[in-house]
Amino acid sequence: MMINKIFQKIQKADIRKFRFWIQLFLFVIFVYGGYVAIDVGREIPVFSCGYDREAGGVCYFMSLQHQLARPWERLFSGASLGVLSAFGVFILWFIVFNKAWCGYACPLGTMQDWITALRKRLRIPYSTYSEESFKSLKKIKYIFLLIVILFPLLIGAGLLDPEWRGGFCKMCPGRLITPMFVGDFSQWSIDFSSKTAIFLTTFGIAFTVVFFVGSFIKKRFFCFFCPMSAMHYIFSPFALLKLKKDGEKCTKCGDCYRVCDMQIWDIADDVKSRDILRDDCIFCLKCVAACPEEDALQVDIVKWAIFKSTKGGFAKRMGFEDETE
Repeated sequence: MMINKIFQKIQKADIRKFRFWIQLFLFVIFVYGGYVAIDVGREIPVFSCGYDREAGGVCYFMSLQHQLARPWERLFSGASLGVLSAFGVFILWFIVFNKAWCGYACPLGTMQDWITALRKRLRIPYSTYSEESFKSLKKIKYIFLLIVILFPLLIGAGLLDPEWRGGFCKMCPGRLITPMFVGDFSQWSIDFSSKTAIFLTTFGIAFTVVFFVGSFIKKRFFCFFCPMSAMHYIFSPFALLKLKKDGEKCTKCGDCYRVCDMQIWDIADDVKSRDILRDDCIFCLKCVAACPEEDALQVDIVKWAIFKSTKGGFAKRMGFEDETE
């Protein structure tokens, strides 16, 4: 009886408020955790940048790039145990929450949501992608992921200049943005020590400017290009949290698509797939909250539904009572 009451309360919860407070809490942990001696490691599945000296946890890509850049004779020796153990920690973090790391924990994702909130207050309309542009642009994240993994391996093989070590980190907007929140603006400069350094740091500044402008006119702009999101999707089949859809109960009303910050057409149009998670999904659960059809969408953890679409929950969130109750 008690479990049923708790379940009913969860179904009628305001997901927006819940998400806001979780995002704020984790933003403080990841950006300012060092001030209170919080350190959750260097294998975190979000862009919590190691260039922020007070970070409470560091993005896995920073250590991954440095580990993979070792000379191959070392990388493929006993030293590989260190690489594998770090990867294991990353996977353990990820499989618990799946891509909810994007929608609830990533500091860069949270910042984009704050920028969107500012745009709404200013009553400036946002932009959308055409379906063709959407399909083309979403491939960029995999190109960045290739840079994260392949470039360090080429360095270790002696085929690429060592100055490319940590190349993606130097291009990533997180290197410039998160340190700003602890008063460090030193990353906003061009390194003239070499041509490679000039290119990487200039690209980083330009990409950061594009991040701010793009996030103001397009919801979750950077997430379309995020290599961490691409890596998440590769391992999402092993995660405990699942986003499921019952196509037989879907009426294709489009409410889920209209609230989706990532413009994922499949969430509304695909009535065949049971597992509806896609590579651009940030697991924000807006689609589940917006769905008016009973049990059409749901979030499972080890096959147990913890949040699902219900007529009562939809009515509560929309501000009117369900006439069937």
